[in-house]
Amino acid sequence: MNFAAVWLVVAACLMAGLPVYAADGEGDKPVVSGARVAGDEARTRFVMDLDQQIDPSISALQNPRRLILDFPEVQFDIPAETGQTGRGLVSNWRFGLFADGKSRIVMDLKAPAAVDKTFFLPAIDDQPARLVVDLVRSSDPEFQAFSEQSRKTARAAAVKAAPKADKLTASKAGERPLILLDPGHGGIDTGAVGVGGTLEKALVLEFAKEFKEKLDETGLYDVRLTRDDDTFIPLARRVEMGHELAADLFISIHADSVRRGRTLARGATVYTLSDRASDELAEELAETENMSDIIAGVELSEEPADVTDILLDLARRESRSFSVFFAKTLVSELKSAVRLINNPHRSAGFRVLKAHDVPSVLVELGYLSNEHDEKLLITEEWRGRMATAMTEAVHRFFRPRLAGTPVTPSQ
Repeated sequence: MNFAAVWLVVAACLMAGLPVYAADGEGDKPVVSGARVAGDEARTRFVMDLDQQIDPSISALQNPRRLILDFPEVQFDIPAETGQTGRGLVSNWRFGLFADGKSRIVMDLKAPAAVDKTFFLPAIDDQPARLVVDLVRSSDPEFQAFSEQSRKTARAAAVKAAPKADKLTASKAGERPLILLDPGHGGIDTGAVGVGGTLEKALVLEFAKEFKEKLDETGLYDVRLTRDDDTFIPLARRVEMGHELAADLFISIHADSVRRGRTLARGATVYTLSDRASDELAEELAETENMSDIIAGVELSEEPADVTDILLDLARRESRSFSVFFAKTLVSELKSAVRLINNPHRSAGFRVLKAHDVPSVLVELGYLSNEHDEKLLITEEWRGRMATAMTEAVHRFFRPRLAGTPVTPSQ
């Protein structure tokens, strides 16, 4: 189906308040037909209408306070904007696919809360079955204790369920350069929503697949994707995948929305990692992208300590040099193919670019907060030009290696 036509349908559904969901392979999954929050800041009730019983696993996270409901994969047959406003102890909530076979609801809490009780009501007459979760106001120490205990349980369950061999197969010396394409967001984390209803998570996945096809056609590279469907991948895991694969290049693909200068922020941008943001726009986008794990209810890990190993420090510096080299090469190719923002090479502290041993860049295809960018991003012609220019930039970056000559960032 034509991609632009698909997004016209999606946009129409979103603006009409209708649900947007896939039609294939979902008949055997529990269907969520409604969900709502009621009550006040002393006692709040969350109710979800279903066609069959599911048993949630409930946990909590702090800083910010969130309540997490995990359950087997379901079909959310509810309007996309459901949960944008909350009530009582819940300020807002979001839903979606969290991992393969696993759905999640994340509630942002206004105050410390405890789960008073959870129960399931079977369908009666014309009333659907219902999952009910009752929350009551608690204290900070109580919420902290609940959070710590529930996360221990969740981590233990995750370790038990994890496959024994979860490492990716890394490339071997002498093989084709391995490129890891990273479509941003996914699953419960939709990313930006365009002024016309375009969802960033779907747009960047579609583009990444097209870009991969162009690279595959050359036969010169081994190209992988961090995700090839609507699944959420934590930021740290995206970085780990590049390391485990021994990737030669990591390209994270996005199409964000910005709060400042909506009429000015337009055009493709290439970002590299830096400790200090190059400008306010770069700083804002890094803050937004780094919120991905919080949005999806992921437990945030501590940032690694300062590098003390001199070899590790040298590897990081070399990777950053190659990242900047590729960013400049990419900007050079994009100039003649698509519209670029002013100062198209920028930098900030993007967590997804922090692999010490993999040259990494983040590409903003455009800004969905700008209606002109959005219209371009969903056209086949624009995507083809963009993918072709990016492919040529990859050729230029790897040309010395493919020719069998030593590669330095200055080439």
